[in-house]
Amino acid sequence: MVDPLPGTGATAERFRKLAEMGREDPVAARLGEGHADAAAIRAELGDGPLADDERWGVWAAVPKSLRATRTDDGWRVDGERPWCSGAAWCTHALVTAEADDGIRLFAVVNEPPAAVPLDGTWPAVGMAASDSRTIRFTDAPARPVGVPGAYVNRPGFWHGGMGVAACWYGGALGIADLLHEKAAGPHALAHLGAVDVALGAARAVLAEAAATIDAEPTVIQHRLALRVRATVEAAATEVIDRVGRALGAGPLSRDERHARRVADLTVYLRQSHAEADLEQLGRLVQESKSPW
Repeated sequence: MVDPLPGTGATAERFRKLAEMGREDPVAARLGEGHADAAAIRAELGDGPLADDERWGVWAAVPKSLRATRTDDGWRVDGERPWCSGAAWCTHALVTAEADDGIRLFAVVNEPPAAVPLDGTWPAVGMAASDSRTIRFTDAPARPVGVPGAYVNRPGFWHGGMGVAACWYGGALGIADLLHEKAAGPHALAHLGAVDVALGAARAVLAEAAATIDAEPTVIQHRLALRVRATVEAAATEVIDRVGRALGAGPLSRDERHARRVADLTVYLRQSHAEADLEQLGRLVQESKSPW
């Protein structure tokens, strides 16, 4: 569990803990962030705390890939949901599904025969250990969490997106650690200096975000979240590139832990929507009366 919850006065501490997980292992950070985000979502939507023996994921990609139906015995969910990180690890999950009254969020138990991970749907190299297989839901009992549209139409949606960026930042720190250890000569030291600049920018925007979230916890921070994620993504991408250029192929081919970190973070960063997010950010800037 990553405490405290965002917007409760110590969001910087939450981001620090997420970054620490990312620095240690991007895969562990991906799973831990999902569990922490589930706790925050349920708290924000009034669904109660997580039990100590539960491991949660948030499987909300492609909302219309699942269909929710209200029956005499309660809600049921059917369909195949891709990108379910922790497919075999999670005991429970929050899933989005299309219902007659809109897109809803549901809590489900991740166990067969109602929920079955599909073999062969995660042939990944980077983030392989995240086990992000597609899960087939068949008449799965589901408990609604919040009203239709509540999952995306809340401040915490963007708080969670910035929490992911904290994990990316931590992953970049883990890769940069090797350059700090091995940099020698002007070429590598120049790259080390540039890495420090990139990481400093990422750290600064995360600090700004944490302070803003705590000062205005009920405000939708769409633009801030897009800016934070883009800044951290760019910083992490630069770190990956510069560490490789400074140290050459050796660590990528002979240091298994480093090579895995690079592969994992490269895939994890693609949770960003890249130019699509930048376009959204540009529109928000254009609409603002005080853009800077």
